[in-house]
Amino acid sequence: MIHVIMRCGVLSCALLAGCANMAPLPTTSTRTSEPTATIDLGGRLSVRYQRNGSEEAIHGSFSWSQSANRTLVTLMSPLGQTLATIDISPGEAILTQAGQPVRRATDPDALAAEALGWPMPVAGLRDWLQGRATDANGQQVIASPDSTTPILTRDGWTLQYGSWDTDGPTGTAHPKRIDLARTTQAAGNVAIRIVIDNWKPA
Repeated sequence: MIHVIMRCGVLSCALLAGCANMAPLPTTSTRTSEPTATIDLGGRLSVRYQRNGSEEAIHGSFSWSQSANRTLVTLMSPLGQTLATIDISPGEAILTQAGQPVRRATDPDALAAEALGWPMPVAGLRDWLQGRATDANGQQVIASPDSTTPILTRDGWTLQYGSWDTDGPTGTAHPKRIDLARTTQAAGNVAIRIVIDNWKPA
């Protein structure tokens, strides 16, 4: 399983869970980018969760390619080896792991949790990676570097936008670090830190 492979040498990985910074778009010259149908980005991923009553910590890198009708996620080891891919199109998600049968499902989040052993909110991340979310009341929320209000998403995750990249050539701001936290029955208290190292709108 991927969570077994990715654990090597990373049990000391520290994750911090906290409150999200969310608010309307700022009126300053640094503004949050408008949502785009197509983006390509990559970065690092750290996860903390419980398995069989024990704390687990994993660390790796990822790439994310998103278009209007498709999302392709690749999870990699710290050494850059591809450990799993999740290919999502309307009505179907396909997860491929080295040495494992191909898995298919209609719900990408349920598929990822079953295969990985910890929940990865693939569906929500399509918006969250761009600083947008739907809160527990169904209201659309836009994050920004000047935000102060925390948010609980409609699917139970707490978001924290820890830092932003404000040096883009268009003057827009993109999330640089996102901390996710929630409590689950299968994996206990889950904390995921995403650090985006490169961002390329297509």
